[in-house]
Amino acid sequence: MRAAFALLLVALPARGAEPKPLEFRLTFDKAACAEPFTGRVYVTFRADNPASPPTGLNWFRPEPGLALDVSDWKPGTPLALGAKAIAFPTPLADLKPGKYHVCAVMDRDLGGIDFLSSPGNVHSKTVQLELDPAKGGTIELKLDQVAKGRAFKETDTVKLFEIESQLLTKFHGKPTVLRAGVVLPPSFGKNPERKFPVVYEVTGFGGNHFGAFGAANRKAWDLNGTEVMWVVLDGNCRLGHHVFADSANNGPVGTAFVTELIPALEKKFRGNGTRATTGHSSGGWSSLWLQVTHPETFAGCWSTAPDPVDFRDFQLIDIYAKGANAFTDAKGDTRPLARQNGKPVLFFQPFSDMERYMARGGQLGSFEAVFSPRGADGKPKQLWNRDTGAIAPDVAKAWERYDIRLVLSRNWKELGPKLAGKVHVFMGDEDTFYLDGPCRLLKRELAALKSDAVVELFPGKHHGNLVDAALRKRMSEEMAAALK
Repeated sequence: MRAAFALLLVALPARGAEPKPLEFRLTFDKAACAEPFTGRVYVTFRADNPASPPTGLNWFRPEPGLALDVSDWKPGTPLALGAKAIAFPTPLADLKPGKYHVCAVMDRDLGGIDFLSSPGNVHSKTVQLELDPAKGGTIELKLDQVAKGRAFKETDTVKLFEIESQLLTKFHGKPTVLRAGVVLPPSFGKNPERKFPVVYEVTGFGGNHFGAFGAANRKAWDLNGTEVMWVVLDGNCRLGHHVFADSANNGPVGTAFVTELIPALEKKFRGNGTRATTGHSSGGWSSLWLQVTHPETFAGCWSTAPDPVDFRDFQLIDIYAKGANAFTDAKGDTRPLARQNGKPVLFFQPFSDMERYMARGGQLGSFEAVFSPRGADGKPKQLWNRDTGAIAPDVAKAWERYDIRLVLSRNWKELGPKLAGKVHVFMGDEDTFYLDGPCRLLKRELAALKSDAVVELFPGKHHGNLVDAALRKRMSEEMAAALK
């Protein structure tokens, strides 16, 4: 606090003088990043998060901040962020006076999902300051810290598996690694000849292979008395969650997983060639997509609360409808994005604005990174106009390739026999993010196709409480039967 006070003391205007506008003067240290920087720079204001650097934004209570796109910013050269910088959620002049934990971050965009705390990002030390735009002042922040990745500390039963994907390395033009956390069953070390079925779990948005430790704690390897290897996958990439789908922006991730990671992992840890897939939310979509696109690779999928599986109801939007708009519905009412206790708590446009400030790694942008073609600027084509909300019909048309309901209906003659008995989708009928709507449409479509797929909606359940002990037990029993 003493250092922070001194910093502000130097910056205060002389008595009687007109206060200078509030401004943040940044420099970065050559030892932290020797090369000139081109990209986005942030100054974050957190009321109760002193972490250095802070992590991404709270969806339901996003914290304020500034951003600026820079080109060829050199070490030691001052950079000012003030009233003309990108401000979220309101202009800097409207920042509520008070104490904040302040941190400056250079997003080097080296592959991590978090625009603030990804490994390799350069940041300042976080300092607590009293900020009041009306009083103004210049605050100096030196970016001389480098964000480090979390270490995966293996145990006797939880192991890290990494493999450089030749397919993804070629696509991105730089070494690209696929990762997984492997939970070994108790008898793994007792009989070196024994092989095991494998369950591949894809975590939801923001989750990763560190979820293997939680899986080990809940004894996920025990499926109703059947021992399996339980593998938790890392679905993160620089643009969000790649959901293990081949795409124009993230590369051939699904193919790399099936043809590179699976054979290498199961050879090392003695997989027996029988496998299932499961996941929740974005992981739920991933597990269903993997089953549909690689129907003979998996003995079944158990998908819970998947992201939209029918784009006639993509976050309540029929993206194929003429004149569709992401921000407002046909009546002109503001379109919600999430609800709690039946009442909307998030809305599409403010959420879109938040991700605009972030620039990358957001949930909505993550969908575009997977489903959209790549634009002439090298970025995913935008489904909706960020200013007006208007849906781009050509981009919506391109999304058909990833509309699971459409993929199934258009290819049912070939896929139907291969998917018999393999598809299980579970959803709360009051899903927090309105994901129950597309599940209802999928259920209707599969019934029309005379599929034996299970698409079940649970009364009174939402995104957070769907997967309870009873559903876990049921899925374990069903997986065990399929893997035998």
